[in-house]
Amino acid sequence: MNKKLLLSIFAAMLLLFLAACGGDDETDEGQESANDEESGEEATEEQEDVTIEFWTMQLQPTFTDYIQGIIDDYEEENPHVTVEWLDVPAADLDTKILADVSTGNAPDVVNLNPTFASQLAQLDELVDMEEAVDQEDKDKYVEGAWEANNLHGVTFAIPWYLSTQVTLNNESIYDEAGLDIDSPPETYEEAREYAETVKEETGKYGYFPSLDLSLTLQHMVKMGADLTNEDGTEAAFNTEEGLETFEYFTDLFERDLIPREALVGDQRNTIDMYQAGEVAFFAGSQFISQIEENAPELYENTVPSPAITGDSGKKTISVQNVAVPSQTENQEVAVDFALFLTNAENQFEFTQLTPILPSTLETLEDPYFTEVDEDATASDLVRIESAGQLEDAELLVPPMDNYTDLNESIYDAISAAMLGDMTPQEALDQAEEEWNEILAEE
Repeated sequence: MNKKLLLSIFAAMLLLFLAACGGDDETDEGQESANDEESGEEATEEQEDVTIEFWTMQLQPTFTDYIQGIIDDYEEENPHVTVEWLDVPAADLDTKILADVSTGNAPDVVNLNPTFASQLAQLDELVDMEEAVDQEDKDKYVEGAWEANNLHGVTFAIPWYLSTQVTLNNESIYDEAGLDIDSPPETYEEAREYAETVKEETGKYGYFPSLDLSLTLQHMVKMGADLTNEDGTEAAFNTEEGLETFEYFTDLFERDLIPREALVGDQRNTIDMYQAGEVAFFAGSQFISQIEENAPELYENTVPSPAITGDSGKKTISVQNVAVPSQTENQEVAVDFALFLTNAENQFEFTQLTPILPSTLETLEDPYFTEVDEDATASDLVRIESAGQLEDAELLVPPMDNYTDLNESIYDAISAAMLGDMTPQEALDQAEEEWNEILAEE
């Protein structure tokens, strides 16, 4: 150490010693004031006021108090943050988010489903949660739910609330048809057998397997078909299992064992026909509250059972997510709020208000999701059955590029087969050709 440096260090130490021992009160107060001012400046820099915009999908007015309560709690814990909440009608959300993303006005946090979120991820418009969230936080979520938000190695959202399919069975129709409500169908073949019996004995429909939205693709996967090859570049469903799916639904439709609305209607037709006492069983766990409210007598006669599946044994999980658009100027706060919104405590409270499942493992360990009381209602049984399937459930139709076009192609093909415009094999061939063209697009 050179002499000049040694002298400098000694001088500095001497000054510190003199300040500690010989400084007057005025000097001490001045130094304390300066330190306080410096500390305040640092705090101001660290806690700069931030406003983030948060969008949900049609949660008002039913869940206004719940969501606002979470916002209030977060703002109390983070006084420098203001959360502005906008609730958007479900039918308008996709259009609105696309418009705002294109004009650079995207919200900071938004509730999206994986299918649509993947389209934004395709455009590199969502924050990659694999990078933004630490491993400890990732491990708090159901694995299948976290993986449902992955496209080409990018995790584009945090899972929020979930559901799995549970079959709802009308005990009155079972009794009328001479069927045992304690042995409901759990496979597609059993569903066909029950549908035949119900039709023959009552003239009603036994089974209503909706083909709305992505449900055709889900049926194919449950029957054992792969949708694409491993790298997603070619269709892989033109196989024995894929043909079985097309033939199965064509047979049911041609024999009038399922209602016409299964093909040309949507899931609202399903619940309408079930509530009218015209259908014996369908996958409808999400409708149990509606049945309780609109048809209390039927609700008392509704018995939940495991989801119907095929040779694959697979069961589907539905996921609602929270995504952070990459346009945000407040990514750290936005991700932190998304984690707060979806934490175990807040999710447990949400599950008390509506028949959904949490995506947090800690919440699922609560007896509310594992134990059946003697006086359990249909809603209680749906919740327990649904939660019990989570371990084996997965997103059967993963995020895919050009998903809308692919889904439409499959629906058009199976429609052509069921309506008799093509044979099931011809329809499958057509879908395969169209998928390969779509998947080849960049």
